[in-house]
Amino acid sequence: MKRYVIALFCLFLLVMQGMAMGWLPSSLVYSNVLITPHWVLVFIFLMAIFYDRDNTYVAVWFGLVFGLLTDVVYTGVLGVYMVSYALVAYIIHGMNRWLHSTFFGASVLTIVGVALADTSLYIIYSFVQVTDMTWANYAVLRLLPTLAANMIFFIILYPLVRARLARWSEELTNS
Repeated sequence: MKRYVIALFCLFLLVMQGMAMGWLPSSLVYSNVLITPHWVLVFIFLMAIFYDRDNTYVAVWFGLVFGLLTDVVYTGVLGVYMVSYALVAYIIHGMNRWLHSTFFGASVLTIVGVALADTSLYIIYSFVQVTDMTWANYAVLRLLPTLAANMIFFIILYPLVRARLARWSEELTNS
């Protein structure tokens, strides 16, 4: 039952991240700054940190499914988000062993994860010539604003889901 609730919440975040740009001031939306909300990915990182155990990879599977849904709904190239989200969720799942599951540790993992995902998306899109942005422009005009915006979302989401994900993980372990 809990996995269905998590899947519905991810679906809700997928829809909301598509509407997020409409909530920003028009001066920011129509500037050179590009902000990409990766809200589902941030939640998947929290799943990898607080819900998954060492031998479970639920976050990776959610990364595959919701990465594919992101590809279908928002992009014209299928598989890019699916591979990026799943691969980065796997990396964060592995890195979680090195850091404690605290706010600081989750923040570091989220920053690293969003940076890895967005950079891998940039590299793939550059390779298939969907984007022609230089690396310097990408770092300043897209990566840094994307990291900042997604960390704001992380700060809002963390206290709302941390305890619930940890409790559900314990219930799965004990059952």
